[in-house]
Amino acid sequence: MAKDEKEKIYLSYLLRLWRVRVDGKPVWRGSLENPFTGERKGFASLSELIIYLKTQIGKNDQDTDE
Repeated sequence: MAKDEKEKIYLSYLLRLWRVRVDGKPVWRGSLENPFTGERKGFASLSELIIYLKTQIGKNDQDTDE
């Protein structure tokens, strides 16, 4: 892959966040939607969402290292 093509790779998501109560305590929930495919992924916590994003970025970095 040419250098110019590598620079064009990007990720785009629609982020939704909302707060719910679990055992009386506020907890944030989230979802990410891929605007290109419509695929939506839900997360029970913000830390799960962050881990998912880090994984996606890592996959993207591996793809561009070739």
